[in-house]
Amino acid sequence: MAVVAGVVFFAVRALLALIPGLAVGFAIKKWSAAAALVAAAFYLLLSGAEVATQRSFFMTAVVLIAVMVDRRAITFRTLAVAALIVLAVAPEALVHPSFQMSFAATLGLVALVQVGMPNLFASPDHSATARIAMWGGREIAMLFLASLIAGLATTPYAAFHFHRVTPFGVLANLGAMPVVSALVMPAGLLGLLAAPFGLDGVFWWLMGIGIDWMVAVSRWVASLPGAVGRIPAFGIAPLVAASLGIILMGLLRTPLRWSGALVLLASIAWGLSARQPDVLIAGDGQSIAVRGRDGQMHLIKTSKDAFLLKEWLAADADSRNAGNAALSDGVSCDELGCVTPLADGRLVALALRVDALADDCSRAALVVAARPVPPDCAAMVVDRQRLTAQGALALTQRGDGFAIQAVRARGTSRPWSPAVAGEGDFDTSLAPKTAAPRSKDATPSEADLQAED
Repeated sequence: MAVVAGVVFFAVRALLALIPGLAVGFAIKKWSAAAALVAAAFYLLLSGAEVATQRSFFMTAVVLIAVMVDRRAITFRTLAVAALIVLAVAPEALVHPSFQMSFAATLGLVALVQVGMPNLFASPDHSATARIAMWGGREIAMLFLASLIAGLATTPYAAFHFHRVTPFGVLANLGAMPVVSALVMPAGLLGLLAAPFGLDGVFWWLMGIGIDWMVAVSRWVASLPGAVGRIPAFGIAPLVAASLGIILMGLLRTPLRWSGALVLLASIAWGLSARQPDVLIAGDGQSIAVRGRDGQMHLIKTSKDAFLLKEWLAADADSRNAGNAALSDGVSCDELGCVTPLADGRLVALALRVDALADDCSRAALVVAARPVPPDCAAMVVDRQRLTAQGALALTQRGDGFAIQAVRARGTSRPWSPAVAGEGDFDTSLAPKTAAPRSKDATPSEADLQAED
């Protein structure tokens, strides 16, 4: 969106500047901003007006309107107004990674422009820095800093939502973005304008060359050792702390801003220390992941939901794919069900048929069944009723039992996701059952009776 608006803005301004009467007597900068705003709106409609594109449009529109009314375009107020507009139009965007990552990156870039850039290359024109800048050094440095700051600002959100970080993203941006800005987007715009006249072929060809370059750069960066760092899942609290640290570093102007760096470092340590679940249970009860003695997840699955398994592995920072045969190591299955051991040797069983419950209840520590389980089952039980009420579950060992984290937490009821009847009947933990004491038979034995005779 920014590239489209920027190309139109500078193209229109350059064309108007060729006419001396307009350049001297009229505010062609404002006219160019208005033309860029129209182009951005057209691009919004052309792209389908998805939430991410809407956010980009509103941010770009605020900047262009600021130019038209003689206000500073790149300020924290601009960012705040754009965020308020996006949240007013789509409040649910707040929890989406696109909203969080784009506004975090923009906050970092605005802070860079207002705090870092005034001191960048601030030297006399005869200095070596000025001579380097004449040959494009300043633009390269700005691109490097922008990529670095934006990448660092979005890292906590990428780690939270996608469980990965890309330390070489700066290299990818340095290699691809100049081609995108100078070739891909201008060729795309010119191809769009030339399409009604049948003269667009050469522009799509040029655009294809730029896209091929982008793909080549992406593949090269992805092939570097350590190009993708896998991060295990962590809770929302470390992400909130990381957001607070980024805000403090971006908004504060005094040395107190470095307190944000301390908060950010604390949030990183907090997130990396989060304990991973020992058992994951799908909402339909047909797939279970159990952490074994080797520290890795072993999968019991009776469905072909590869997406679910892919997400589980990503959240566990496991590089194996859903089709890896090693995922089923230690899992024993027959027509009645499956069983696999926990790290402490106790068994987790998936009962597929009713006649498997008697054996599973006597041997396993945890029984998962997508059907009702008899109340006298000696094992800890996750049955159809709990799964229907609470959805997918993550179980973490606490002593001999488990702490439970559910998709629908106990007591949670919202207009768009009302609580299911009976949901409040389930605790947030599972504890081993104690054997019920047997009633003592007071009838005298035959030996006692014979002794009395």
